[in-house]
Amino acid sequence: MLTFILRRILLIVPMALLVVTVTWGLIRVAPGTFYDSEKKLPPAIEANIRAKYGLDQPWYWQYWLMIKNVAKGDFGDSLRYIGQSVNEIIWRHLPYSATIGLLAYFIALIIGVSAGIIAALKQNSRFDYGAMAAAMLGLSVPNFVLGPILVLVLALGLYILPPARWGGISGLILPVATLAGVYAAYIARLTRAGMLEVMRSDYIRTARAKGLSETVVLLKHGLRGGIIPVVSYTGPALAALLAGTVVVERIFSIPGLGNIFIQAVLNRDEPLVLGIVAFLSILIMVFNLIVDISYGFLDPRIRYE
Repeated sequence: MLTFILRRILLIVPMALLVVTVTWGLIRVAPGTFYDSEKKLPPAIEANIRAKYGLDQPWYWQYWLMIKNVAKGDFGDSLRYIGQSVNEIIWRHLPYSATIGLLAYFIALIIGVSAGIIAALKQNSRFDYGAMAAAMLGLSVPNFVLGPILVLVLALGLYILPPARWGGISGLILPVATLAGVYAAYIARLTRAGMLEVMRSDYIRTARAKGLSETVVLLKHGLRGGIIPVVSYTGPALAALLAGTVVVERIFSIPGLGNIFIQAVLNRDEPLVLGIVAFLSILIMVFNLIVDISYGFLDPRIRYE
């Protein structure tokens, strides 16, 4: 297990550098630069800007300087937010995305796992059909539709909650509910499918034959194997939530990483784009490693040699 963990940790840095390299190449291939505007800059000023940011050097030298700094965790200063480093911007806006993302996934986990377990235990019942129908509805309604509907009904119609902006618990309810909807639907369906497969397995029948109560069979034996699909889904989903969900943050005017990332792309702010992409890729790899490790505790048949 220790060898497996160390090997995966050592792969994180080169994989993150590969992602940054691909992103850097796509930025350079795209037309335009960060200093482009509707009004053309004088040649002298444009030359000074190119010299300041090293854009007058050959592409391979620019790439070498970029990859050398990124390998040290230094993404430099933002090209648009003058005097602010990329690392400072990420850490300043991460708490907004993390708060909404963690709350949304925690609520989605409770609702989805509970609904999935009950639906699996009461297969082909009214609850099963109703829960899966609600899950399909949740999967079919995207965030950019659900968010405005909630704002229209609860904020502009009933005047119960604020329509946007960050501040207070009431300001978290709508964005968290918008995010949690689709994730709860995914988790409910994954839990139901996993529990149906596990509860029909041989070792569950053996546990019942030994006289164990249905509660012990469900919690001690069935649940550990039944939620493995949910655990697999949790890794990349949680990383994406922590890094910021663009649509929800734009709808509710939340200054999270997703909103900042869109602004960085529109502004052609290369260091900030590279920093957020690298941060997201590392998050995904770390959470996937945690998921792989958890497999060994959930399923005793899984071993990492």
